[in-house]
Amino acid sequence: MFQASILIPAYNEAESVGETVRLVREVMDRSGIEGEILLIDDGSTDGTAAIAEEAGAAVISHGKNLGYGVALKTGIRNALNEIIVITDADGTYPVDRIPDLLLRMEESGAEMVVGARTGSSVRIPLTRKPFKWFLRRLARFIVKRPIPDLNSGLRAFRKKMALRYMHLYPRGFSFTSTITVASMCDDLKVEYIPINYHKRAGKSKIVPVDFLSFVILVLRLSVLFKPLRVFIPVSAFCFVIGFLKMIHDVYMALLISQNTSTSLLYLPVISATAIAFLLASLQILLIGMVAEALAKKDFGGNSITDTS
Repeated sequence: MFQASILIPAYNEAESVGETVRLVREVMDRSGIEGEILLIDDGSTDGTAAIAEEAGAAVISHGKNLGYGVALKTGIRNALNEIIVITDADGTYPVDRIPDLLLRMEESGAEMVVGARTGSSVRIPLTRKPFKWFLRRLARFIVKRPIPDLNSGLRAFRKKMALRYMHLYPRGFSFTSTITVASMCDDLKVEYIPINYHKRAGKSKIVPVDFLSFVILVLRLSVLFKPLRVFIPVSAFCFVIGFLKMIHDVYMALLISQNTSTSLLYLPVISATAIAFLLASLQILLIGMVAEALAKKDFGGNSITDTS
């Protein structure tokens, strides 16, 4: 027997929200899951809230559209149970896998179990796959752990853990990426199970410019949790450029000295460009070390990210 709050953020999903709520209710009844279905209506204008309520969900409505992340923060704060499951209202995620998420969480003691869209039937638009691959590789480089799916919208997690990072969640679609990277950077136990992913009903709310937001988000989180994972590569890049330029400068100075019989003492051997890159390398490394110390600083026995 499981107890969980099922959160469904929705914005103008009248076409599919009723069926999604009904399917979730059927899964809960069939699997013996006790709890609530809480739909967070993020300023919809197409009757989404009324349809969800008629289908059996409790509804919290925003007066205007505030974003996916804000909707989930509202749901987390108002959830009645310690275990929270999130899914989308557009019919893309297989809600029949919710019991599997909860079972894995109970058996493993994980803080979060994510449905990775790596099943036999995954309908992700082809144009998004390269961007998703790049983001996943970037996040994997930061956390140094495998990430089968960075931003899956079907996952179960503990409310206490989610509240810990409440101040980090963005307003938009980056909620799932944030909670994934933050929890892994803190070495919390995160597990994955493979799921399918269906073609969505209606039009997607994600636009191409969101890709840049995701990249900036991952880099920002890396600076907060694992600064040296960013600062060391940048410092090394500057050092290599500066060192190669310095070698070039010395070589050219030697050629000039030989051709003109001028002593190296009277020639500008190393250029300002080489010195600038070498100094930048040192400064970036020192800043990274300070940031790393601050990220690991223990305030009163709690992690810097612990807001409880």
